[in-house]
Amino acid sequence: MIYIGVTGWGDHDSLYPAQMKAKDKLAEYSSHFPVVEVDASFYAVQPIRNAEKWVRETPENFRFVVKAYQGMTGHQRGEENPFETKAEMFQAFKESLQPYQEANKLAMVLFQFPPWFDCRKENVDYLRYCKKVMGDIPVALEFRNQSWFIRAYRENTLNFMQQEGWIHAIADEPQAGNGSIPIVPIVTDPQMTLVRMHGRNLHGWNKPNDANWREVRYLYKYNQEELLEWKKRVLQLQTASKEIIVLFNNNSGGDAAGNAKEFQQMLDIDYEGLAPRQMNLF
Repeated sequence: MIYIGVTGWGDHDSLYPAQMKAKDKLAEYSSHFPVVEVDASFYAVQPIRNAEKWVRETPENFRFVVKAYQGMTGHQRGEENPFETKAEMFQAFKESLQPYQEANKLAMVLFQFPPWFDCRKENVDYLRYCKKVMGDIPVALEFRNQSWFIRAYRENTLNFMQQEGWIHAIADEPQAGNGSIPIVPIVTDPQMTLVRMHGRNLHGWNKPNDANWREVRYLYKYNQEELLEWKKRVLQLQTASKEIIVLFNNNSGGDAAGNAKEFQQMLDIDYEGLAPRQMNLF
């Protein structure tokens, strides 16, 4: 089965009736797509009440990909960490997942590591630690440093992910040097594979000194040829993995939802069990 959605649900204006309140958007979002990525969990470990609300507002078969907290992936550099120990941090995050798990709506947790997380022994050891602490919770791994997939390490990286039980988060992104990775359409888990579509804005990818660099980075609209390219890849991935989740993250210009719908039509997928859609009558 192929599940298509986008990252977050707050900023996709094309999906919502005018003047819709933020608190109502997830329920409406779930009338369009069967899966979403929770980005808020990256910036702070979310209170359990938030997950309880999100689970309650979505259909029975809806799925969440929850992004790992930034302290768990080493994104915090010089920023205050509210947790005294690594063990406390992981435990708090795992507790925040309970509502998703109890409702059978947790697809996976996504560990997206930063560009400076390169392929070396201490980082491989840390990946082992993360997998061990997360236990039976499905976890996906996305790199942002190309050293993991250079010729000398590529096969070892993929074999490691397979042996340790990591779901491969395959990325489509600009080929912009060391802080980006190539497309590696290889399955490491026969049950699940994640694809994240970041866009191909080469000019905007590496602009850390620009105040608006996060907005610029994901400013991109996939064309039909690029989506057809991914249709072939996803259908091939489906021969080796039971479930494929495709998330569009190219939303700086509001293009993610439109590209996700276009990709759904291209694959001729008609999802059942979505939430009733709100009618914009007035």
